[in-house]
Amino acid sequence: MALPLAGSTVVIAVDGPLGDLGRLYSSLGARVVHLDRVSVPADVHRRLARELARVGAESIELEAPHALERAISALNEAALLIEDWSIQPDGWPQALAACRENKPATLTVSMFGANTSYAQWRATDPILSALSGQLSRSGIRGREPLLPPGEISLRCAIAQAEYAGMLGLYAAEALRRPMRLDFSALDGSVQALDPGYGIGGSATLGKPAKLLSRQRPQKGLQYPCFPCVDGWVRICLLASRQWQGMFRWMGEPAEFADPKFNKTIVRYQSRELWPVIGAFLAPKSRAELEDEAKMFGVPLAALLSLPECLEQDHLLERRAMRRVELPGFGEAPVVNGALEIDGVRAEAGTSRAGDKVRRPVGQPGPSAALRPLEGVRVLDLGVIVVGGEQGRLLADMGADVVKVEALAFPDGGRQSYLPTGLSVSFAAGHRNKRSLGLNLRSDEGKALFAQLMAKADVVLSNFKPGTMESLGLGHEALQAINPRIITVESSAFGSHGPWAKRMGYGPLVRAIAGLTQAWRYADDEQGFADSITVYPDHVAARLGASAILALLRRRARIGRGGHISVSQLEVMLSHFEPAIGAAALGLTGIGEHPDAPWGVFPAAGDDEWCVVTVSSDEEWAALSAAIDRPDLAADPQLAGRAGRCERAAELNAVVAAWLASMDADQAMRRLQGAGVPAARMLRVADLPDFGYFRERELFRVEQHPNLAEEIIAESFHVKSSDLAAPPTRPAPLAGEHTAEIAQEWLGLSEEQIEQLLEAGVLEPADAEIVAMLARGEGRQEVIVR
Repeated sequence: MALPLAGSTVVIAVDGPLGDLGRLYSSLGARVVHLDRVSVPADVHRRLARELARVGAESIELEAPHALERAISALNEAALLIEDWSIQPDGWPQALAACRENKPATLTVSMFGANTSYAQWRATDPILSALSGQLSRSGIRGREPLLPPGEISLRCAIAQAEYAGMLGLYAAEALRRPMRLDFSALDGSVQALDPGYGIGGSATLGKPAKLLSRQRPQKGLQYPCFPCVDGWVRICLLASRQWQGMFRWMGEPAEFADPKFNKTIVRYQSRELWPVIGAFLAPKSRAELEDEAKMFGVPLAALLSLPECLEQDHLLERRAMRRVELPGFGEAPVVNGALEIDGVRAEAGTSRAGDKVRRPVGQPGPSAALRPLEGVRVLDLGVIVVGGEQGRLLADMGADVVKVEALAFPDGGRQSYLPTGLSVSFAAGHRNKRSLGLNLRSDEGKALFAQLMAKADVVLSNFKPGTMESLGLGHEALQAINPRIITVESSAFGSHGPWAKRMGYGPLVRAIAGLTQAWRYADDEQGFADSITVYPDHVAARLGASAILALLRRRARIGRGGHISVSQLEVMLSHFEPAIGAAALGLTGIGEHPDAPWGVFPAAGDDEWCVVTVSSDEEWAALSAAIDRPDLAADPQLAGRAGRCERAAELNAVVAAWLASMDADQAMRRLQGAGVPAARMLRVADLPDFGYFRERELFRVEQHPNLAEEIIAESFHVKSSDLAAPPTRPAPLAGEHTAEIAQEWLGLSEEQIEQLLEAGVLEPADAEIVAMLARGEGRQEVIVR
């Protein structure tokens, strides 16, 4: 079958780093056309990133001969226009101004939104990291915050922008009305990297953000790394069965035989356990440890460098990378698409065959904002973060999402500081869903699932590849029952290859991808600083949701569903393509700070920090004036990036001395007012009260009937008066809606439902938990903070 966006045209008229979006649409089969008003960037880093973003796309330089005719043709065909806020509306060449009107979907992108008092502020990846709350969680307690390697805040924001564009494209056709969407990179970074107010990793026990320490995490506490004879390994002991495997592997040491060690919190708080584990692992090689851990069911992975990762047989067998010609650079490797559609890798620009698709839509009018997925039925077998988040995105947009659960195999996200299996994290990540308790290990349960699936539009899962097939519920079996079904399989390493069935939590994927090795302090071999960042789960969920929308759109044309496979490892590698390409091309300086001064600087107060990044001569002159050092701007040796980088340590010291007595917030506003990218380091608890987020109304407060804590959650996926806000249905108890769903979806009678409940095929909510909540218990925290 054709790729889902085959025949569609997407036009992108965006300057600067956000112009790097678009590869997703090309990989899904669209014709992607970039309208470039600005010549090639002078900075080699930005130039390489730009060329990588344009793999499989067309580029029209508007000042070139005959460019306007080509641009007009592309705009007239476009089903989706993505444009930069800075060129609205007067920045368009007059010949193109009329063509940009009446697009089915228009996504306006900017760093800080089109209608806030922050709209003229400047941002780089570190600025987004600081203002999203991510920087405050990166590093080690007692040390300065550590900027992550690469541009993951920006890359995750771009993924959110691409999802927003896909949502607009789908909604315009489904609702038959134009869609106008306003995207902010800061919103996207908050939503798609590691949202402080969203679903988190199970190791956090779902604690609310206000309980997080102001400090960065303790060294080696969560997902610890241990040295071995030829490097390092990381271990993730979450489920009790994983701890039992570790216990057996170590020879069942008596001092850890107490059943209390089955609890994650007890293991993390134990001062004796981790040194013993470290001593046990130390004498062996990475390969030996991975082999033995697999035998005992222990999640463990070697810490690889990025070059080591790229050489692994798994990526070679999967054809995860391919070489392309990059204008001005030569041939370089790129990620061969992080998605597989219908069993075929979705490679950017390789297939655009199909009838031209630009369905007419109605005119904008006073009709109420709507949710484009109303009427779509989803069976959600997703667990922990990526699975749960994917279903939540669909539920927020109106889909009837049924979370299928089994009491014997609870979702790891239900590990909680409360006895009910609920938490603020779970509530934010599973709102607007219903829960069906169903025993899929029984033949009767599988038969019921098949009946449910016959009524469904989408089935989500993120188990190890092969799990659904082992239950007789793989895509081919499901499609034989329902040819319109769309199945989605998200996994750590992809659906096939030597690593396909490895246990793959996010921290292990980061270790294998080379990110953990790179994300540490330069002067501390053991200073790994990615321990509590939940990445790439949220961004992988958005990639999957985008593909679902594309397949739903294709299904409307051809009447058949399809299958989506997402590899988290390849999603992560796609974010580091500039570093991969630079190494292959023999370039230097790629991935390093592009200018100076650049970094995280201490400000007045207790553990207060401010990020400052200079990216041009203009910003350098503005900074010199703002800190009352006109002599620096007058120095001819500093009139250019090369000269500033050569004296980076000196310039960073000047900025540090100025900031040392400054309030971080005041310094940020003074510098931004002068045109210098700067940001105070916000902690997660600071976000709701920060002026930008109040103006933007990104967060809203929700109440859950079974939680004492209020829930702060995102109030929109992308700002738009054409889309209704997500509903506020509270996240369910496990099995809370079993009878309701069986009756609605399957038409079962009360007697039939009761028989299935008694047989253990259907499972209701836990009676003890229901009784506890009815007594008003179980809503408050029950462990020591």
